[in-house]
Amino acid sequence: MKKIAVFTSGGDAPGMNAAVRAVVRKSVFHGLSVFGIKRGFQGLINKEIVPMQLGSVADSIHRGGTILLTARSPEFLTAEGQAKAITFLREQQIEGLVVIGGDGSFRGAQVLHEAGILTVGVPATIDNDIAFTDFCIGFDTAVNTVSDAINKLRDTATSHERIYVIEVMGRNSGLIALHAGLAGGAESIIVPEAPFDLTEVCNRLQRGVDRGKLHSIILVAEGAGSALHIGEEIKRIMQLEIRVTILGHLQRGGTPTAFDRILASRLAAKAVDLLLEGKSGLMTGFYKGEVAATPFTEVFKKQKEFSWDDYKLAAILAI
Repeated sequence: MKKIAVFTSGGDAPGMNAAVRAVVRKSVFHGLSVFGIKRGFQGLINKEIVPMQLGSVADSIHRGGTILLTARSPEFLTAEGQAKAITFLREQQIEGLVVIGGDGSFRGAQVLHEAGILTVGVPATIDNDIAFTDFCIGFDTAVNTVSDAINKLRDTATSHERIYVIEVMGRNSGLIALHAGLAGGAESIIVPEAPFDLTEVCNRLQRGVDRGKLHSIILVAEGAGSALHIGEEIKRIMQLEIRVTILGHLQRGGTPTAFDRILASRLAAKAVDLLLEGKSGLMTGFYKGEVAATPFTEVFKKQKEFSWDDYKLAAILAI
């Protein structure tokens, strides 16, 4: 193998740059020529390729976002778009490809793998909703961002004796809400994985009011419902002043934590190793305490496990 390429795809996640850096520098260490594809799968179709050297990724490990940019590509979902991307890779004599992204990115990577292009995926999504990896790149940073927001909002909530309902990202996964809620001492955590009773949420809040609690924090995962609607319902039931904050894309940005930088470096370096071994159709992951590789087909079959023990613990600690 002489030439490999790397790109980032889907939603950006803190730590993507650390992963790109690891791919580039590991490749250079092994004497490979390495190229960056800008704007993900759409960049393959548009032929946006740039040579990468050691200096191309200098001072990038601490930066959020992605220096290679990212984009959605409806065109790649078509047979014509896929043919353009495959033809371009073959014209450029790219022998191996590292795809950094989430579930949708890996489904695209599987298409390239089936076309005979050696392809390995690196999981990077703040949602942390991919099976066979305990953590996805960006998740730890997002949880810390939400935890920091909770700390700031709690100061105001205490000063004004208010209830704050905070909506966090995660698509159909409640893991950001769960981890940030456990770390931030939220009174209630509403996630799509577990049915919730708004009456019980209000009863929990009332018990806090009765014992003189000055504030309460309720975390809502976006996949479980609208924080605005839930806030209105709590206000109607309890006749208390409610404030709603939707953190939105704030959670995607910022300097990646040390954990995410190390995770990205390990998983991306492993991806290069797999390509050098001639392996393809695999996702790297940190699974059960080890850096591992799992076929895309297995990843697609399994749903990420929800941390029910943590969910129960958060409820116990919030009594």
